[in-house]
Amino acid sequence: MASDTAPDVEKSAPGATTASLSDTPEAAPTSEKAPLSRLRALDTRIKSLSGFEARGITRVPPEERIKVTSWDIVSIALLWFSANVSVNTLAVSLFGPLLFGLGYLDSAMCAFFGVGLGCLTTAYMATWGPRSGCRTMVVLRYFMGYWPAKLTALLNIILMIGYCTINAIIAGQMLSAVNGGSMTIAVGIVVVQIVCFIVTVFGMKLFQIYERFAWIPQILVLFVLIGSAAPYFDTSAQSVGDSAILAANRLSYFSLCLSVSVSWGGAAADFFCYYPENTPRWKVFVLSLTGLVCAFSLVFMIGIGLATGVATNPTWEAAYALSTGALIVEGYAPLRGFGGFCGAIVALGLISNSIPSIYSASLGCQVLGRHGKKVPRYVWATALIILQLVLALAGREHLMAIISNFVALMGYWTQFMVYIVIMEHALFRRVGAGGPGFDWTKWQDKQYLPIGYAALASFLLGWVGAILGMYQVWYTGPLAVLAGPADIGTWVGTGFTMVSFVPLRWLELKFVGR
Repeated sequence: MASDTAPDVEKSAPGATTASLSDTPEAAPTSEKAPLSRLRALDTRIKSLSGFEARGITRVPPEERIKVTSWDIVSIALLWFSANVSVNTLAVSLFGPLLFGLGYLDSAMCAFFGVGLGCLTTAYMATWGPRSGCRTMVVLRYFMGYWPAKLTALLNIILMIGYCTINAIIAGQMLSAVNGGSMTIAVGIVVVQIVCFIVTVFGMKLFQIYERFAWIPQILVLFVLIGSAAPYFDTSAQSVGDSAILAANRLSYFSLCLSVSVSWGGAAADFFCYYPENTPRWKVFVLSLTGLVCAFSLVFMIGIGLATGVATNPTWEAAYALSTGALIVEGYAPLRGFGGFCGAIVALGLISNSIPSIYSASLGCQVLGRHGKKVPRYVWATALIILQLVLALAGREHLMAIISNFVALMGYWTQFMVYIVIMEHALFRRVGAGGPGFDWTKWQDKQYLPIGYAALASFLLGWVGAILGMYQVWYTGPLAVLAGPADIGTWVGTGFTMVSFVPLRWLELKFVGR
């Protein structure tokens, strides 16, 4: 990508990356200046590496965008497909039959439509990348306000770190199972984090190249898994429970599947801000939606099949009791040595999902404040890799508890955020309806950007609704009890957000003016 290594505006601006390494006074002793001088020299050398992306959250101006080819357009779908045709979502798909007692057909239908609905919001958010030239959390300043956007940036960092931690644990479990337990889970976790570190630190150019091709071995070994494990799938498995319980469990699993796919909404524009402003929005939307739905649907169907087999196959049941990764590897067991090789490829495929997550989280760290912005993106990426490594090593024996408590909870806020964006765009910013539109050159102008009173209030009210309707292991809201119990946190919270935002935003414009 021609503009990936373009000079970052921040480098020559006051408080930019290189300047941040020299905060000591001119009168400081030479001994104090020397370490900072060496840091500046190291920073300059790193950023001069071929293919290295020096830019952080600074907007990509139109003249620095890439010249889009047909390959670049197709790569939109490939990026999303490659990042999500990984077995971390397979761990979530197991919950349909194993946690909610749903049969194969019920689980498959809830997964497909839940994923599809969530992917619509992620694909919509992806269209803002080419249009603005800004990262997702910078784009949110125009909708949430300059200061409230810091809250969503923090939540997105937590979300991305959480998913990367899950990825590392599953990969470690699988690599350990492939080696018959002779290699510990911890070693597998470290291997995955090292590869993620290399690609993420270099940035967009290497990241795009990696994602364009990483899906090929993944899709091959997943098809092998289907051939090896499908004879043990119980596609005739029926859901259990009376009609009320069944309806509640369907809704809970549907909401969980939606939460997985909508979670990319806080990062979707990050990967396309180098595309030209005139890139057709419908192409970005359709290709993003295609890549997301195809990847999630394939992996969910495989996971649901494995889950139905646990109840009828004692070997699979024993493997699942050991770990989720061991269950996936056991699906390859009939292939013996070749199956172990395939299991290792699947485990390493989780890297494709972790790389964009770490990349987005590192950008979010710069959005949190001016001090965070001064720290180079690659430094934040390194720090986050280390943090994820520590979390994965600490939580490697408690994967399913991490997933069940984390995925649905973090999916709530993304949905509230996306609907605020949609309503602000459609009702208050649409040029054709008399709205002011967007001046993307003012991405850090606090006097131009909304203050965000309405967005913040609606966002917090959404959380009130989520708390009232959530159904988690550690807490069940009063509305969730009335619903079955069922997890209706997403729906109640979204309703609270949508109902409150329009009148609050109208009042904000009337009395504040922006």
